[in-house]
Amino acid sequence: MEAEIQVDSVETSETRNGNTRWVVRDADGREFTTFRPPIGQEAERFRGRRALVEYHEVTRGGFRNVYLDAIRAARGAASGGQDSDPDEVAWNTAVEAAPWLVGTSEPEQAIDPDELYDKLAPFKQRVADDIRGDDDQ
Repeated sequence: MEAEIQVDSVETSETRNGNTRWVVRDADGREFTTFRPPIGQEAERFRGRRALVEYHEVTRGGFRNVYLDAIRAARGAASGGQDSDPDEVAWNTAVEAAPWLVGTSEPEQAIDPDELYDKLAPFKQRVADDIRGDDDQ
C-alpha cells in the first residue's frame, strides 16, 4: 500500500535482540515500523516533511503491525528541501540580508544581539508570512 503523509517524528529503539527499530509517526498519529537500517535512516531525513510511504500490514496475535517498506519525497515536494519550515527559511533569509538591514557587512563595532534581533525579526516575520501566503499585513 502507499500513502502520502506528513512525517511528525521518527524514533529509534533497540530490541531485545540488539536490532534497531524505527517507528515513523505521521501527523494523524499513524505508525509505520521498520527494522531495515537503510529505510529507517532514510525516514529520519523526512522529519517534519511530506513523504510518500510504501507499507504493508500484518496481523499477528490480535495485533496489527504496519511495516514501512520504502519512503521517498512526496509528489510535488521540494527534492532538496531541508528548509521546508517557513520560519527556518525566513531566518536563513534574514541572516543573509543582515548586512543590508543593519547598513554594513563590516561594522566598526560589534552589534548588540538584542539590537540585531530587533532589526532581523520583523524582516523574518514578513518573509515567513509571504512564504505561507498570509495576506494579513
